[in-house]
Parts: sequence; C-alpha cells; structure tokens
Amino acid sequence: MTPQQLIDTPDLIAAGVAGDEVRRRMHGAKTTFNRVFEVPVDAPPAALPARVNAGEFRIVGKPSTLDALTAAVRATAALAGEVPVTVFSVFDLLSLPQSIRVVAAAIKEAGASALVHLPIDRVENAELVAQDVRAADLIILSIGVDDLDDNNRLALCEMAGTLQSRAGGFKAFAPLPRKMSVTKPTTGYDDVRMVALARVVAQNIESIQVDWALYGPKLAQVALTVGANDLDNVAAEDPGVLGTRRSPLEEVKRNITAASLEPAERDGLFNPR
Repeated sequence: MTPQQLIDTPDLIAAGVAGDEVRRRMHGAKTTFNRVFEVPVDAPPAALPARVNAGEFRIVGKPSTLDALTAAVRATAALAGEVPVTVFSVFDLLSLPQSIRVVAAAIKEAGASALVHLPIDRVENAELVAQDVRAADLIILSIGVDDLDDNNRLALCEMAGTLQSRAGGFKAFAPLPRKMSVTKPTTGYDDVRMVALARVVAQNIESIQVDWALYGPKLAQVALTVGANDLDNVAAEDPGVLGTRRSPLEEVKRNITAASLEPAERDGLFNPR
C-alpha cells in the first residue's frame, strides 16, 4: 500500500496492517518505553519525591533566560545522578537571544545529555538547527509535530524522513500532535492512520513514538498495533496508593503485553535499562 493509498483508503484495518508489517520487520515484537521525571524549568525541586524511578530527568517549559535554563540543568543533574538529563523542546529554546549553538553548548556544559523534541511544523531551517545542536556535542532525540492539519499529514511524514536523511541522529518520530485543535480536534481514527502512515513513510527513523501521558493507555496501545514501537513519558513517580500491580511501570508493561508485544524499558538516550 502506497502512502497516498494509506491516506485515501476507508479501510482502517488495512492501513493498520501496512504500518504493523513495517514495524514488525524492523523491531519484531519488542516495544520500548521510558519513565520520565519532569522538572519545571522555573522551579526545579530541591529534593526528589519518594518512589521515583526514572530513566530520564526532563526539563520542561519555556526558559526566561539562558542563565535560568543552565541553573535548572545543573540543579536537575545534581538530583539525577547517572540518569540522563534532557531539555524538552527545541522550539522553546529558539526564543532566547543567544544562538541555538550557544544555548546547546551551555546546557551541555551544565549537564544535559540531549534535547528531546524538534517540532518540524514550527522550527524553520530544522536541518541547520539540528546541525548547530550537534556541533555543540548534543543530540536531538525525536522529530515531532505540535499542530497537525489534515492536508499536511503526508508532507510532515516526508519532511521527517528527509530531515533524518540530511541531518541524521534522530532516534524517533512522534507523529501525533502535541496540541489539540479546539475547533477541529483529531479523532482516534485520524490518530491511528497517522501512526501507520508515519511508520510506512519514515522507515529511516528507528522508532515511531507515542506520548503515554498525553494520549493515554488506550490510544497508545492501539498505536502499538499499527506501527508504533516506543512509548515515551511514562510516569516515573509511583504514589504507592494503588499497590504494586497498579503502578505506572506495571500498567505500561501490562498494556504492551496485552497487545501481544514484548515490553523493554529504556533510558532517555534509548539505551536499555
């Protein structure tokens, strides 16, 4: 099934099969997931809460200054120990007056291992941005989408594949939008088709990723059967009120296993845990 046929067909099952065939050829049944502890850039905690087990400490939010950002990275690195520290959105960093290369070098020196998310629908000259980040000895983990229009689904998937070919180094493509349109939100049907399309089109990107916290277990589980192979942003903090069998770790493993797949935990840099 061609990408255009994937978009045009009313047969969602056939679209899903096309995505799943590529996924299984690339990864078999292995399905990775990552437990993330999010740290607000403007208010990093002085100490960790109880019952935190993270594969990544992720700084989120738009920094007011580069000094504030590097202070947050240093504070987070002190808490994280050997666990990778990342900064979420490349787009948020582009509002700083310093160049992205200067910003990347500063957060690298402060203790960050990677940037997480480059939204190709919002970042102009994405290839040059990725090259500047790499010149500072940092990587960008995933290509993503902030806003999605029905008319540019295929174009965005093709853009992701092209960016990987030209810049390289990306571990994942997260094709589902992070922002939901108030006037025209996507449906589950749209989301499933987009995941399958992304897997078929962007075969040079290792993983197709779904945000567990943003999209929830049910959509994430279905996405795994139509092309996705990585679940990002599983909660790292277990409140401990529902017992071990209802912990975030057990919930994600149970959902992966129920889809007849094999869960494999990773850290924030896509290394096995």
